[in-house]
Amino acid sequence: METAWLLPDLADETAAGFWAACAEGRLVVQTCGDCGARRMPPRPMCPHCRSTAVVWEESSGRGRIWSFIVAHPPLLPAFAAEAPYNAVIVELEEDPAIRLVGNLVATADGAIGEVDPATITIGEPVEVVFHRIDDVSLPRWTRRAD
Repeated sequence: METAWLLPDLADETAAGFWAACAEGRLVVQTCGDCGARRMPPRPMCPHCRSTAVVWEESSGRGRIWSFIVAHPPLLPAFAAEAPYNAVIVELEEDPAIRLVGNLVATADGAIGEVDPATITIGEPVEVVFHRIDDVSLPRWTRRAD
């Protein structure tokens, strides 16, 4: 085991498609197979039409920072050594109502605290990158030029 971080259950049937795509370096969004409504986080049923039909729609992986925080100690023990670090909420380019949480990093495998929090701005354009921890590929975000 590489880390003591809290990692998702890859066998969770509802989110398995998301994590499988991340392992392939792709960002996907759960979409209703009947009405086409997108949803994140993944759920077993569409909140709009109550269908259980699911399609995983590929995203460009591009978005903008919608919000962010900077975490300082005390924290969960697994994250204490990383602090202070940022956590960003990114709205996707294809659908700003779809938002994902991650860290803004300089490189895919960089430390979650490597970006100076004073330089992060709301609305900043970002793109997804993936970082492998144990058997999980976590989506993270890097800056992009528009």
